[in-house]
Amino acid sequence: MPIKSYLAHPHSGMKEELVLALSQFSECDIFPSENKDVVILITETATTDEDDKLTEKIQRISSLKLLAMVSGFNSPN
Repeated sequence: MPIKSYLAHPHSGMKEELVLALSQFSECDIFPSENKDVVILITETATTDEDDKLTEKIQRISSLKLLAMVSGFNSPN
């Protein structure tokens, strides 16, 4: 079960759009920073294949400027 944490940096002035887009994914927990233009993103998927597909979807979000993984691990089912 892959679990990863990211810092998601939006394009300038697009933090709310990024939060809205990320909230569409049930595999994501979103924590917008209150004082910075960054979003903490936690993902949890059942398989590595699902994780790869989710990551691709996230990277296609137009309001996302940079997605930096902070930590990730895969626990056996």
